[in-house]
Amino acid sequence: MMVVISETVLVPAEGVALEGDFETPDGARAVVLFAHGSGSSRHSPRNRMVAGELRTAGGLGTLLMDLLSEREERQDAVTAEHRFDIPLLGRRLVAAIDWLGEQAGTKDLPVAVFGASTGAAAALVAAAERPRRVFAVISRGGRPDLAGDALEQVSAPVLLLVGGHDPEVLRLNEEAVRRLRTTNKLHVVPGATHLFEEPGALEEVARLARDWCEEQLRARPTAPVRP
Repeated sequence: MMVVISETVLVPAEGVALEGDFETPDGARAVVLFAHGSGSSRHSPRNRMVAGELRTAGGLGTLLMDLLSEREERQDAVTAEHRFDIPLLGRRLVAAIDWLGEQAGTKDLPVAVFGASTGAAAALVAAAERPRRVFAVISRGGRPDLAGDALEQVSAPVLLLVGGHDPEVLRLNEEAVRRLRTTNKLHVVPGATHLFEEPGALEEVARLARDWCEEQLRARPTAPVRP
């Protein structure tokens, strides 16, 4: 039976402590760091469902974390000033990647970043900043256009997942494919809308994310990861 270590952690970032739910199965070969979209949190049921699949079927560790402190969340609920601050959110993800590199159980494990909506832009920014640590990026209904110039700097392979009934986001992802200079794949989930709430849509996202991580891990050298 798989043994999973589960804990709530505090990740230091720019003078604040960000809460995260960290779960690692025995023998994990990598950790998937989740970046939620605007107005969401680490409790996002969609991200938690995908994370559970990655742990049980993929044997991967997961870290779902809030990208804003409690005070910043309260401010953002009123002003919406932080949710589209991609440089800020990207730095928070970089801090989480660095934190994983300092923990005894994960310091030698590569990291994949899974971003939803605006979180996908932050994931791409973080991947560009930490190319030696990040082995894959997965975007669910993402806004890669918001990553700006970082999009061309990403070296990790990128999987872009978009709902077939999400035409504007699909258009933005098609443009991102033309700008990316790394291995990438755009997969359209038939019948899915932006939140992938249709029956079977999120299950397909989880399966594709798991397969993408497996593929990229197989392609990696076996030497330990260093910052």
